[in-house]
Amino acid sequence: MFAVRAADPISDAMTASPYSTMTKRADFVAANAGLRVARPGFVLLAKANGGQGMRVGITVTKKIGNAVVRNRMKRRFRALLREMLPEHGLADTDHVLIGRENGVERDFTLLRDELLAALGRAQAGKGDPPRNHRGRKRGPGGKSGSAKNGASKVAGPKVSGT
Repeated sequence: MFAVRAADPISDAMTASPYSTMTKRADFVAANAGLRVARPGFVLLAKANGGQGMRVGITVTKKIGNAVVRNRMKRRFRALLREMLPEHGLADTDHVLIGRENGVERDFTLLRDELLAALGRAQAGKGDPPRNHRGRKRGPGGKSGSAKNGASKVAGPKVSGT
């Protein structure tokens, strides 16, 4: 009556992905608050996601190059993640790869070794120090928009002319 399909472990393993793809900006912003591991070809951000499984996001900005260059870099990153994350990824963690300028020309095996080292550092909790926010000077008390040259904005008494 009904045909029963036998389970094929090879085709099931090829279609089932061990991770899901992040698509919402809020997820990327949240991952930015996590651990940061910088490498010459990319920056890896890793942040625990509270039991949502292993998730992946890729970001390549326009500073890297035109659309052809950016898409090539994203394809290379997807291939790296497909190969490395099932074995070396962190469980219940969001992984975000941010492309760097010389990541496009880097040898694929070199990128693979860098990703393995970055995942190892993330697993050990050894992130790089926080970024230096260039161009964003903050005044006293950590507030932006302080008065220039420390001058007070208090005006003196008005003198009326009679």
